[in-house]
Amino acid sequence: MTYSDKILSRSIDPAVHEMLARAEELGIGTAWDRYEAQLPQCGFGELGVCCRHCNMGPCRISPFDGEGPKVGVCGATADIIVARGLIRMIAAGAAAHSDHGRDIAHTLLLTAEGKSGGYQIKDEAKLKALATEYGIETEGRNTSEIAIDLAKAVYAEFGKQEGPIQFTRRAPEKRVTLWKKLGIDPRGIDREIVEIMHRTHIGVDNDPVHLILHGLRTAVSDGWGGSMVATELSDILFGAPAPQRSVANLGVLKADHVNIILHGHEPTLSEMIVAAAEDPEMVALAEKYGAKGINVCGMCCTGNEILMRHGVPIAGNFLQQELAVITGAVDAMIVDVQCIMPALGSLTGCFHTKFISTSPKAKFPGAVHMEFNEEHAAEIAKDIVKVSVENFRFRKPEMVHIPDERMECMAGFSVEAIVDALGGTLDPLLDAIKGGAIKGIGALVGCNNIKIPHDESHVNLIRELIRNDVLVVTTGCNAIAAAKAGLLLPEAAAECGEGLKGVCKALGIPPALHMGSCVDISRILVVCSAIANALGVDISDLPAAGAAPEWMSEKAVSIGAYVVASGVFTVLGTVPQILGSPVVTELLTKTANDVVGAVFAVETDPSKAARLMIDHIEAKRTALGI
Repeated sequence: MTYSDKILSRSIDPAVHEMLARAEELGIGTAWDRYEAQLPQCGFGELGVCCRHCNMGPCRISPFDGEGPKVGVCGATADIIVARGLIRMIAAGAAAHSDHGRDIAHTLLLTAEGKSGGYQIKDEAKLKALATEYGIETEGRNTSEIAIDLAKAVYAEFGKQEGPIQFTRRAPEKRVTLWKKLGIDPRGIDREIVEIMHRTHIGVDNDPVHLILHGLRTAVSDGWGGSMVATELSDILFGAPAPQRSVANLGVLKADHVNIILHGHEPTLSEMIVAAAEDPEMVALAEKYGAKGINVCGMCCTGNEILMRHGVPIAGNFLQQELAVITGAVDAMIVDVQCIMPALGSLTGCFHTKFISTSPKAKFPGAVHMEFNEEHAAEIAKDIVKVSVENFRFRKPEMVHIPDERMECMAGFSVEAIVDALGGTLDPLLDAIKGGAIKGIGALVGCNNIKIPHDESHVNLIRELIRNDVLVVTTGCNAIAAAKAGLLLPEAAAECGEGLKGVCKALGIPPALHMGSCVDISRILVVCSAIANALGVDISDLPAAGAAPEWMSEKAVSIGAYVVASGVFTVLGTVPQILGSPVVTELLTKTANDVVGAVFAVETDPSKAARLMIDHIEAKRTALGI
């Protein structure tokens, strides 16, 4: 089929092209249409030079010489306003990911106390290892006793008034020493977030450098605290991921099945929905209404969670959530928190789809709210699945339009799985890096952003890196884009340089390793720390670089900040709202290298972004003498 230039410019995914054409045919607007209706977007906002933190404003600073105001009503300059706005984004992003970690800790405690509705501890070895890390006695004690103490110890990380946060001590000693010297070694997760809100209140902290440093401290409390808690405790409860095959893209939906999409970020819900959908009673109910079975599919990071642990097919990433509904084949879109468009409420009203919200923290217009809690998890999950199955009878066959596009993928490369694939030690990876077969590691993460063609930067950046023998590790929506493009398959080694190709073929692995959801970037930090410790260097000395090619959320701001604060050069593919401040821009793109050993770069062209990463990796190899 031939599509208009407008449709083709919106994404590189054929399934997206097909569904955008279908949306036009039905007269339904999508995120792309809403974006175009916003153009031109506010130039002051894009530069970050607008402030509404008090009711004397909103104030805006003119970026042009000699024109317009240069300070706000209170006297705040562009540098102050931009720094305040940036670290407030860090606070929101850190709160989102770290609150996820807190919820997982809560589930672990309830499970250990026998109060949860169906959860169990699936990785006792990891439970004991983490307990030992926290100084908790394990000898002669049962699993529940150990888990209760670990959950309470992790809980304490959030409310601490003085540090350290335990997982920050996984970082190389040189990095921890630097954090202490700079005053950015976090004390407690909640304390740092609250302090951002205090510092950015009118009349408090007005030094842009001082503000940014505290933003880094808060980000570190997320990456090496709340996010790492979420990842590690999820593995204890649901099992550490291991490589397995599955399928990705909208073609995973089935016209003759009940289709349930799980969308959001927290595995406490999705784990139970997956189990409930396999209940013989629910399968029989689906068959009663004429379906051949129940087809559970993932979307966004909840999709990554159940993909890497259960091989559940993943229907797409952030910008495909509306398109999934427009297939007319989704009987229920079940959501919890984060990256869920409120537009789904009115959209599902155009179809038979049930839009079901579940989190006590998040309600949506047009959604049926079926509140989920851990104490009655299995029971509530079964009720949600029942509602989803019963909705199949209201499906309109003439409205069903499912693209054929689907791609096999291999997902689930946890730290443990990577070590297992290497024969139980990181030595083969280190040898490959030292020998040059692998030039370095590229960590690619982040969202989709409507401002650039969907998935284009994700996929093209990965392809350029692996052609140059850079092993890619990937999470979040980037990982889903890679899956749809066939880059999460061992066969993708055909696209690699000769060195990386040989490593992938020898180990039977893809050149891009799926490491999980966006909180699982903490897994990447653990790998980098282990490699740095093995080489006797800091993370900033490694031939490694990060990129968020299509980032858009506040979570991504926190992620980028803690990655740079950890010493990893990071390329952003969409422009952050800081360019209105020369001081903040200079600090984050140049001066930070002298402070934390890494900086941000902004490059919207994926080929040029890859070159920046490769040049950085080559420079680090030269400095290490390899």
